[in-house]
Amino acid sequence: MPVFSHISIEFLHLVSKYLLRVFWEGIMSYVKRLVAITGTTGFVGRGIVGHLSGRSDYALRVAVRSEYRALDSGIEVVTIPSMEPDTFWTPFVADAQVVIHTAARVHVMNDTAASPEAEYRRVNVAGTLNLAEQAAAAGVKRFIFISSIKVNGEATQIGAPFTADQQTNPGDPYGVSKAQAEEGLREIAARTGMEVVIIRPVLVYGPGVKANFLSMMRWLDKGIALPLGAIHNKRSLVALDNLVDLIATCIHHPAAANQTFLVSDGNDLSTTELLQHMARSLDKPARLLPVPMWMLKVAAAAVGKVSFSQRLCGSLQVDIGKTCTMLGWTPPVRVEDAMKATAHYFLEHKNDE
Repeated sequence: MPVFSHISIEFLHLVSKYLLRVFWEGIMSYVKRLVAITGTTGFVGRGIVGHLSGRSDYALRVAVRSEYRALDSGIEVVTIPSMEPDTFWTPFVADAQVVIHTAARVHVMNDTAASPEAEYRRVNVAGTLNLAEQAAAAGVKRFIFISSIKVNGEATQIGAPFTADQQTNPGDPYGVSKAQAEEGLREIAARTGMEVVIIRPVLVYGPGVKANFLSMMRWLDKGIALPLGAIHNKRSLVALDNLVDLIATCIHHPAAANQTFLVSDGNDLSTTELLQHMARSLDKPARLLPVPMWMLKVAAAAVGKVSFSQRLCGSLQVDIGKTCTMLGWTPPVRVEDAMKATAHYFLEHKNDE
């Protein structure tokens, strides 16, 4: 009888532990994960907020410099005037489980700062590491850093793409600052236990895209003949929706912890192919003249536009095999559909400016 009683007590103890665990997991399934996002007025930041807004499993907090109209009334807004090495981030990181850091001093083509290198270090390195230190101290579990493919380098040979874990080779102050921030984040992760996820996007496009991508759409929409019909390079691009989907995957995927990932659409295009895709999406003819690449490079050098010709004629490919295999991820949006969405937005808003 005593043996039976002992077995019964042990059995009841195990059952009670099991029921308690089930009850706790049920409660936790209704607790939203608080995700804090920087750079939410930027192109990528807006995309992340739009993707996560309204989801029942996330509560969102965003850091902004000034007045901000939230997409969802449930989004908490915290004003952070600037991203300095001594910025006070406690109201932003308190109680957050995940921080997604997209804010940065971005790559500037014609930088007028007295010392661009110092400015990039101050914001992209010291500012980022200051945020990460305060996030770790506040108990943030995971810090997702949106870096840049410029950490890997400026160009590749066709068929020899960059990989996530190869030696880095940044070629300008912006790329150097992102590489230094990555290195500092890994040190913080090792010292504090906060998980760090690094994502290096290639050129991001989508509805509302600016810079060179927008310029090319304008040229095509106006029917301007372009001497870009014989460019046989290969460049990786990533649609905003694909990048945001990967970021969302990295919020919760256990295998993402302390890893570096490259991201693209998985469909590399030449500049000529890209323009043809754009023209079809705009329902415009692609007036592309087959001028040889060597002539374009000579002409660009003559007018001091070597870096611009490199972006038009050079190759930059990435291998997303690690990203897909480790995370079980594939780009959910096809290039054709992403191009159509980008063109549709452009046509709707081209007279707004």
